[in-house]
Amino acid sequence: MAPRLHLKIALNEEVLLGPGKAELLSLIVDTGSISAAAKAMGMSYRRAWLLVDELNRSFKSPLVETAKGGRGGGGHAMLTPLGTAVMKRYAIIMAKTEKAIASDLKALASDLR
Repeated sequence: MAPRLHLKIALNEEVLLGPGKAELLSLIVDTGSISAAAKAMGMSYRRAWLLVDELNRSFKSPLVETAKGGRGGGGHAMLTPLGTAVMKRYAIIMAKTEKAIASDLKALASDLR
């Protein structure tokens, strides 16, 4: 495995935005469900819900909107416009950072066994 970037952004003193939360948001987009996103990541629904709640409380408005399901139960989740913007911004930050340090990562890789 080559060296790779694992970037976490401290949103405040207590909350980080990193690859795990970014993946959770992306899977919520893909599945339309916090439960299904959690399952895809191998995490409990409670853990996923707590992460979503933490993100929702950290921004001016929620990143994820939920609605109760119909007759069959379950729920539906989707990113709000701010949630989509935050995801895009995180991806831009990652891409810019990876580009800026690409030669350094390559140099590190050349020194590995």
